[in-house]
Amino acid sequence: MSNKPNFQGVPGALTPLLADMFALYLKTKNFHWHISGPHFREYHLLLDAQAAQIFATTDAIAERVRKVGGTTLKSIGQIAKLQRVKDNDADGVGALDMLRELHDDNVTLAGILREAHEVCDEAGDVASASLLENWIDEAEERAWFLAQTISAD
Repeated sequence: MSNKPNFQGVPGALTPLLADMFALYLKTKNFHWHISGPHFREYHLLLDAQAAQIFATTDAIAERVRKVGGTTLKSIGQIAKLQRVKDNDADGVGALDMLRELHDDNVTLAGILREAHEVCDEAGDVASASLLENWIDEAEERAWFLAQTISAD
């Protein structure tokens, strides 16, 4: 590996990741808005905090894509084309089903983040790799909180 990074593949890994982050953000907010039941307050606050954390990554991802010479998302339609985190448009999703789905999505996202990390490692892009390591930890923490919350009920 040379000492000079080759950023060529990095935007191609980070832009779909950004679409996934927006999709997971919106799903988490959707569930935050529609959750109900005996643990409403606890779940509502948990999902609001998780959504805020997810949203906070979006600007950093987009700016990193631009820093390495790429272009990033331009529309909701582009997000829909690139996202790998699936939407949930169903009515009447139960609270525990919401939490399980978000748990699974965060586990999936951690895997997607690891794949992007590999691309950045191969490119010699240590800055993007370092950011991704933090986002992997955050996704794993969200999944852990959700798993523990589900197992408590």
